[in-house]
Amino acid sequence: MAIHVDGLLAIILFYLLILAVGIWAAWKNKNSGISAGTDRSESIMVGGRDIGLFVGGFTMTATWVGGGYINGTAESVYLPGSGLAWAQAPFGYALSLVVGGLFFAKPMRSRGYVTMLDPFQQLYGKRMGGLLFIPALLGEMFWSAAILSALGATLSVIVDININVSVVLSALIAVFYTLVGGLYSVAYTDVVQLFCIFLGLWISVPFALSSPAVSDIGVTAVTAVFQPPWLGEIDPADGWIWADNFCLLMLGGIPWQVYFQRVLSASSASYAQVLSFLAAFGCLVMAIPSVLIGAIGASTDWNQTSYGPVPPVEKDESDMILPIVLQHLCPPAVSFFGLGAVSAAVMSSADSSILSASSMFARNIYQLAFRQSASDREIVWVMRITIFVFGALATAMALLTGSVYGLWYLSSDLVYVIIFPQLLCVLFVKGTNTYGSVAGYVFGLLLRVGGGEPYLRLPPFIYYPGWRPREKQHRLTLEVERYVEQRFPYKTVSMLASLLSNAAFSYLAKYLFESGTLSPKYDFLDAVLSKHSKETMDKTTLVTHDNIALSELAAVKPRHGSSLAGTFVNTDVLMDEDAASPDASSQCPRDC
Repeated sequence: MAIHVDGLLAIILFYLLILAVGIWAAWKNKNSGISAGTDRSESIMVGGRDIGLFVGGFTMTATWVGGGYINGTAESVYLPGSGLAWAQAPFGYALSLVVGGLFFAKPMRSRGYVTMLDPFQQLYGKRMGGLLFIPALLGEMFWSAAILSALGATLSVIVDININVSVVLSALIAVFYTLVGGLYSVAYTDVVQLFCIFLGLWISVPFALSSPAVSDIGVTAVTAVFQPPWLGEIDPADGWIWADNFCLLMLGGIPWQVYFQRVLSASSASYAQVLSFLAAFGCLVMAIPSVLIGAIGASTDWNQTSYGPVPPVEKDESDMILPIVLQHLCPPAVSFFGLGAVSAAVMSSADSSILSASSMFARNIYQLAFRQSASDREIVWVMRITIFVFGALATAMALLTGSVYGLWYLSSDLVYVIIFPQLLCVLFVKGTNTYGSVAGYVFGLLLRVGGGEPYLRLPPFIYYPGWRPREKQHRLTLEVERYVEQRFPYKTVSMLASLLSNAAFSYLAKYLFESGTLSPKYDFLDAVLSKHSKETMDKTTLVTHDNIALSELAAVKPRHGSSLAGTFVNTDVLMDEDAASPDASSQCPRDC
């Protein structure tokens, strides 16, 4: 099949538009934040902390509404045996943003952190911060690679251009404007990209619905026509698996640097909270056309289309149902416009992940762990280099690694199992220390990896209750793959075990050292008896500027009752805020 020239021109024009917006945003905001005393490196990472509701809401929504989000939602609805009942991403990520806004946005923004890893290094030290950087980095990199790979496959379906060329070109454009403008370029291009996603998909839906090959989706929702009803159902035997995956999306969607980069860039702590709620609504709205396209795919007699008599599910092309519907059920001009929407979704997530990974490395690894005396100019150059390096690595993985989605599934699980409980402890649990953090890290890692990962053909060495052997035959190669299906909610159990072991080992270490049972010389992590050592950084190392007015601090961190403060609130971390707020002692907690 020859290259579709019209489609290629449409993609080129779209890419030029995104590139122009990114460069304009970088030029427009090149001095933002610097006049107020903010370092250039911090301005690149958090945009001078002056992102408003409009741009902030768009960029936070676009971070979640990526190529995996819209393609994956359509695939889940289309896939026989799955359906809308198993399309958990829209509701899971929306609730993730709501929970993040309610409990995490204000505490993180009010303390003036620059990255998600700052509170970990503040309380647990630079070495533990480095360990937590590993799953955070892997999550961002594998996510970028996965969505770049999805884009290449999508372009090859509709425009029929070489996958490698499309992936490399898309990555170069995203890296270039991120390199030039940092968060400002990412945020402003997200506004354009999200608009294109919304418009492109909604234009395509009416044309696809009106195709003579498509049956009434209202009928196929509950009645088997060409395949089982697309509403789907949850077998009671699969209830724990469904709940485990939903908890992973809802809670595991919080501890990502791409989320906290938006939170920390908000112009105030209250705005950070509002941005989360706006993005939650945006995620639900943006999922509607993907759900409809998946339903259309499940309601189509493919024998009446140019696709051919064999449905996509029987060709192992269920993951490409969205571009297939665009190509074979819509006019060429409409399908090309929809293709631009898919490209927009991919780039809106890839640029955010690359910037997030480079921000954490430049600040938490290079500056705070190795070069605390590094100049601002040096940090800026480290960021620029790592943006390029991480972008190149993500591109290479998208081109060379066949199991990139499996790697992303595993890394996102590790973010949920390891980083989320650590974030809970560092923000809300009093008295946790580095010993507990290490224990939680190890327990969570062992329990999750021990469950195996079928996508990577990683066999389990822990067989949880209810496991059973399964076989899967690939339709094209007829190869039979044997794997173990874990029906126990072991991911959530691993997360809870990590959380409890963090608290338990922290209190055990605290008791052993403070009671004299263990000699102070054995406190080799300087986590209990040496709170002000070089290893445990104080707040002045992490937060160099007062970004929040005292009046806002008082409202954000009211005085807690004695029982609440003694049980759930980490007063070691909060005492600087309470001391800084002259009105804090007169505030009444929200629950009183």
